[in-house]
Amino acid sequence: MMAVGTAPAARLGLKSRCAVCAETAVEEFLDLGTTALANRFLTKDELTRPEPRFPLRMGFCHSCGHVQLTEIVPPGLMFDDYLYVSAASDTLKAHLLGLSDLLVERYRLKSTDLVIDVGCNDGTLLSGFRRHGLRALGVDPARNLAELTRGLDVERYVGYFDSDAAREIADRWGRASLITATNTFPHIQDLQDFLAAVDLALTPEGVLVVEMHYLVDLLDQSAFDTVYHEHVSYWALGPMKTLFDRHGMTIIDAERLPLHHGQLRVSVTRRGRRQVNPRVSEVLAMETASGIGRFETYQQFAREAGRIKHDLREALDTLRAGGARIAGYGAPAKASTLLSFLGIGPDRLDYIVDRSPLKQGRYTPDSHVPIVGPERLLADQPDYVLLLAW
Repeated sequence: MMAVGTAPAARLGLKSRCAVCAETAVEEFLDLGTTALANRFLTKDELTRPEPRFPLRMGFCHSCGHVQLTEIVPPGLMFDDYLYVSAASDTLKAHLLGLSDLLVERYRLKSTDLVIDVGCNDGTLLSGFRRHGLRALGVDPARNLAELTRGLDVERYVGYFDSDAAREIADRWGRASLITATNTFPHIQDLQDFLAAVDLALTPEGVLVVEMHYLVDLLDQSAFDTVYHEHVSYWALGPMKTLFDRHGMTIIDAERLPLHHGQLRVSVTRRGRRQVNPRVSEVLAMETASGIGRFETYQQFAREAGRIKHDLREALDTLRAGGARIAGYGAPAKASTLLSFLGIGPDRLDYIVDRSPLKQGRYTPDSHVPIVGPERLLADQPDYVLLLAW
């Protein structure tokens, strides 16, 4: 997931109010405990210091059907220093470069057009647009990642994408024909201000394209490990339509993607600017048929998370009791949620291998399992490997 591009804000009261419709109808259905921040991988020195922990709970809005966290964390704690980079995944890198090709062709973008990528991370998507000669601007608060775009011939705004930033961006670079937010939209705490920023920074005929994990897939796969503090919202198309309708915008396309165990790509314009693809109504009908708007669906999801917790812990404990050595593969943020919820630490998992040099030599949040390079797995040959990456 990319570093977020939404504005720092005071506590927004999400425990009682829906981030989409602002109604006080949010009911909790899953409590994953009080956990550390999923992407705050620790150095050895930091293991001896107090580790900030926050409640991690999911709620359902009985008014509009939106699913969200009921408690939020100040974004500066999560995004100002960020250790995930897009290029660490060959699959994600290929997807983002392919996305740039697709959007240039679909919306007939020209070299004079500006593209803004909100939560640009290491600039992988923007580098794709630069291949087509487009002007490219990345917006991201992570100062430690800013260096990664210096050799890519893209410009960068280090900060959060809020309405104040959008005014400055429009003054300095002009308005964008395309704004993208890939794996960033779930991070946004103040959705109303984000859409105000889009309105300020987007040309009248411009398009907003967002990609994010899809709630239908999350439920189908019982993927509770996708839940962590960065992800404030868990999106289905229905609540998204409610949000954009309120801001005079129209969803013109919706596409399901196989990336990251199931994502949704949504394209949005100002009302009446472009024709709506029939896929939008098809996805909405599918969501209704799947029970995405019923609270009972989420109660069942919570029960399944509890069953997985019991079964996986029992399996690991049985292997350990038999003398097996067990390692983990992959240290995404999802792994942090899984390990914390299950109470898995170095007593059950000897180490985790991960390709990212930014994570190697560090320890997982909460569970404090050491992270090493992939070569350790080949040299050590443990008896079992727990696959933590999707």
